[in-house]
Amino acid sequence: MTKSMCITYFVEDSLYVNITNRCSNRCDFCIRNNGDGAYGSESLWLLREPTSDEVLDSIFSRDLTAIKELVFCGYGEPSYRLYDARKIALAVKERYPELRIRINTNGQSDLILGCSTAHLYEGAFDTVSISLNSPHPDEYDRICHSKYGVLAFSSILSFASEVKKYVPDTRFSVVSEFISSEDILECRRIADELGVTLRVRDYIPPAP
Repeated sequence: MTKSMCITYFVEDSLYVNITNRCSNRCDFCIRNNGDGAYGSESLWLLREPTSDEVLDSIFSRDLTAIKELVFCGYGEPSYRLYDARKIALAVKERYPELRIRINTNGQSDLILGCSTAHLYEGAFDTVSISLNSPHPDEYDRICHSKYGVLAFSSILSFASEVKKYVPDTRFSVVSEFISSEDILECRRIADELGVTLRVRDYIPPAP
C-alpha cells in the first residue's frame, strides 16, 4: 500500500473509507472544494484507487471496537466501486457483525453502472444516505452539475424508492445553506412520499 494514500480517516467517532476520487457530480458544496483533506485527515486525493485488500488492511489496522460506524465516504462517489464496496463491507461484517456500516452516495449508481443496483446494497450496508439537495430537477442540476444532467434527479428518486426495499434505513440529505426553507419542506414531502427520512445538514466551510 502506498504510504501517502489516505484510505481511512476518522470523523469524530466514525471511521470513513476513501476508495475513489471519481464522481459524476461537481457539487457547489462539495468538501473537495475546501482543500485536500477533511476533518484533519491527510490528503484524500488518491494516487490510484486502492485494491479491496488494501482497503481492508487499512480498515482492520484500526480499532473497530472503538468506533460508532464505518462510513464509505471520501473524495469521490463510492458507488463507482459498488461491487468492491459491497465485498469490503461484507468482509468487515464477517469479523464485526454488530458494527454499523453506512454508504454516503449521490444516488446515481444505476446511471454510473448502467444497471439496477439497489439489491447490491442489501446485507452490506445498514444505512444508505443519499444527497438530494433540491426538490427540483433544474435546480439540482444547477448546484450539483451531474454529468447526466437533469436525468440524474429522476434516477435518484427511483433509486431511493428501490433501495429502501433492501436497506430500510435509507435517507435523503440536504445542505441547509444551499436550499431555501420552502424547498426543505418540499424535499421532506418527497422523502415522505418515498418512505425515507430527511436529514438537513450544515455546510462545511473552507479551512482557514
